[in-house]
Amino acid sequence: MPTGGIKPTSAGLSEILEGLLEAGVDFILVGGLAAVIQGAPFTTMDVDIVHSQSSENIARLFAFLKSVEAVHRRFDDKLIEPRESDLSGKGHVLLMTRSGPLDVLAVIEEGRSYEDLLGHTVDIDFRGHTLRVLDLKTLIGLKKSSTDPIDKQRLLVLRETLRQLEENDRGEDKEDMENE
Repeated sequence: MPTGGIKPTSAGLSEILEGLLEAGVDFILVGGLAAVIQGAPFTTMDVDIVHSQSSENIARLFAFLKSVEAVHRRFDDKLIEPRESDLSGKGHVLLMTRSGPLDVLAVIEEGRSYEDLLGHTVDIDFRGHTLRVLDLKTLIGLKKSSTDPIDKQRLLVLRETLRQLEENDRGEDKEDMENE
């Protein structure tokens, strides 16, 4: 499966998320898809996760990766399957699965790990599962220090999305108080 032959779709990205959840993998959805799920109006082509690095979780994640025929994304056509030890390090493991790209991250900006990010998540019901998603405020904070031009553009969209969500929440709170 050369990586250039797969075109990711939202259905494929959803399959990856559902598969991870069904496999019992402990992870937090980060990156573009985390923003999209919370209402940001842009597209993304991959799933970015920060995973718990407990040995049990790594074993579940590795079994999932095998089940979706994951291989390292490369510029050549070599098909190199990930090793379980790849998931124990502090780096990024960039993979292509039969459903699309999956970036498995040990840490994100400022060395933040799964445990560091847990307090900055929102739980979203996703196909009968609870999906942990990095909240918009934290995503904005991470993008502020980025030098990537795409991140700078998305920062404006993320701020506006958060503003609108907070405005809607205030309106709902006011309506709830009036109905009491």
